[in-house]
Amino acid sequence: MTTTALLSCGGRPVGRYTYGGEAVTRPYLHPVTTLAGVPVTEERPADHIHHLGVSVAVPDVAGYNFWGGRTYVRGQGPTALDNHGAQRHLGWKLRDPDGFVEELGWEAGGAELLREHRTVAAVELTGTAWALDLSFSLTNRGEKDLSIGSPATNGRPGAGYGGFFWRAPKEPAAPAVFSGTLDGEEAVHGRAADWLALAGDGWTLVFAGATEETRRDPWFVRTTEYPGVGSSLAAGTRLPVPAGATVVRRVVTVVADGRLDREAAAAHVRKVVTA
Repeated sequence: MTTTALLSCGGRPVGRYTYGGEAVTRPYLHPVTTLAGVPVTEERPADHIHHLGVSVAVPDVAGYNFWGGRTYVRGQGPTALDNHGAQRHLGWKLRDPDGFVEELGWEAGGAELLREHRTVAAVELTGTAWALDLSFSLTNRGEKDLSIGSPATNGRPGAGYGGFFWRAPKEPAAPAVFSGTLDGEEAVHGRAADWLALAGDGWTLVFAGATEETRRDPWFVRTTEYPGVGSSLAAGTRLPVPAGATVVRRVVTVVADGRLDREAAAAHVRKVVTA
């Protein structure tokens, strides 16, 4: 049975978390809204029906697909394979209206490949902006080493997606995207940056890596084909996760009403990222 939990900020609802049940292959946040109620996520859009609001999605964990859709096979291209895994909700360590701590099992092929510890918190910043603080740790509790890949590591140039991913709503005009020094999809895609902003019709999202390791991961950015931003775990090379090892990442996203400029976006990042 599918279950949902509401996420609030300063007493106002800002998100809904869907988890549990056989039909939910990974938990996700949708809708997520600004404090004024403007939606800033999209769920199962026609262009990519496996895009689910805000989630942690990885297309290749030891050959298993935790992203959805087809799998990119070297020399063959996108291919429908029976290799899909699921992130199973195992329980709450903490659950409050403004956040939670969750345990998840990444299961495929009859085994648990990874155990995840996920923390989500909503933090009020101003009367027009709040921050979604999402961190996850992936632990290989098995006896065999494994690795995380992407379509890029499997032969598709520029498609290094996998990890934290935010699908924004598609609007008549593509959103603007910029970092602290660069503007436009072509300039920011595939590059590491301390933060990255996506600005649409009446809203702005500012994504900030909140740890040194997270800031080293390149951003995956789409605005023309569809609006989406991710922090890439395996942009160019596979990420090893030896037996007993843990991968930790943290992304804080400022959700603001209106279109922020570079100076305003940077000011918000300074508030939310202290690491």
